[in-house]
Amino acid sequence: MLAVDGGSPVRSTPMPKRALFGAAEREAAMGQFDAAIESGDAIGYGGAQEAAYEQAFTDFHGDGSADLVNSGTSAVYAAIGGLELKPAGEIVVPPITDPGGVMPAALLNLVPVVADAAAGTFNAGSQEIAAVLTPHTRAILVAHIAGEPADMDPILEIARKHSLPVIEDCAQSHGARYRGKLVGTLGTVAAFSTMSGKHHATGPQGGVVYSTDTEIGWACRRFADRGKPLGIPGGTNVRAGLNLNGNELSAAVGRVQLARLPEIIASRRRVAAEIAVGLDGMTAIHMGRELPDTEGVYWFLRIRIDEQNLTVNKATFVSALSAEGIPANPSYRHLPAEADWFRQRRVFPPSDYPWGLPDYKGDRNAQFPCPQAVAAAESHFLLHIHENFGTQEVADIVAALRKVETAYLKESRS
Repeated sequence: MLAVDGGSPVRSTPMPKRALFGAAEREAAMGQFDAAIESGDAIGYGGAQEAAYEQAFTDFHGDGSADLVNSGTSAVYAAIGGLELKPAGEIVVPPITDPGGVMPAALLNLVPVVADAAAGTFNAGSQEIAAVLTPHTRAILVAHIAGEPADMDPILEIARKHSLPVIEDCAQSHGARYRGKLVGTLGTVAAFSTMSGKHHATGPQGGVVYSTDTEIGWACRRFADRGKPLGIPGGTNVRAGLNLNGNELSAAVGRVQLARLPEIIASRRRVAAEIAVGLDGMTAIHMGRELPDTEGVYWFLRIRIDEQNLTVNKATFVSALSAEGIPANPSYRHLPAEADWFRQRRVFPPSDYPWGLPDYKGDRNAQFPCPQAVAAAESHFLLHIHENFGTQEVADIVAALRKVETAYLKESRS
């Protein structure tokens, strides 16, 4: 009997906590306080810890330039802002992403134009991006959702053909690889979130702007620090910008975390691979489709559900799965085009800028239904996993999925 119907759950003890921060992070943070107490100087920013963290981040990716900022949203904002795109144009944005992955475009007076997802995925596809390009397009913003790389080669080919920069949003994909290359190194500039839920963190909130092009890196760094003349001669601020700086405390924690990142990634891949083996042969439940020659890092697991083979809908199935002690979420329908701020154009109220900018010559009434993104969101649910799951946790997840599927399979009720 299913637990939701009064039976015994597969797992009666809570799943292990992730425990992302430990003694090493505490020691790093306390070291900053100890130094501040001893010296009498406050903990600041832009010092040795930040430089060391940024160098380690750059080394992890092979080369280039990294700048620690105060959030992933700030990282996207600085990445776009550093490109100095002509306003009153358009920027192609992802079909499924956090609001902070799209709002910065509008806040920089660029109209967000949403590309649909590649069929069966949460990521924008190249054909879908090509379909929304116009003479007003200034850049392409691509997100690698759930730690799964988007299909970048055809996207980059489109960008080269139209002379468009590509911004990679790697918030959920630290260390993911596309055809052997790390995400973040493929486009013009990349933005990472390092908040406490991500693969590695610099504290409660944080982000990194990264580029293999050091000149672009300097431009983003200047924009993220009120236009200071960083990397160029000059005595005054050279452009307007916000204070998006990271700080020494965050960097000290981030250095410890970054050193752990390869181990974290390897463990998540192990958990995902073992679950995939356990699902082999199931009728209605399958791993989400991944691109060949890619290595995901599984911020969460996308699980495809074939409702036509079940007697219940997805929400009921996931509710029953949760009752078995398995952490799951029925939906990840985070579509920018469906958000109130986007539909009501509340970026610079009471105006409707950037859509209403006099210089904007694009389609002010364009709609972005994104049917493939909706289909993907509605045909998948999420399994919440992390690097501390062991053999027992994987076994329980697989057992619960099989138990619930067996109870709700149409064949089993015939």
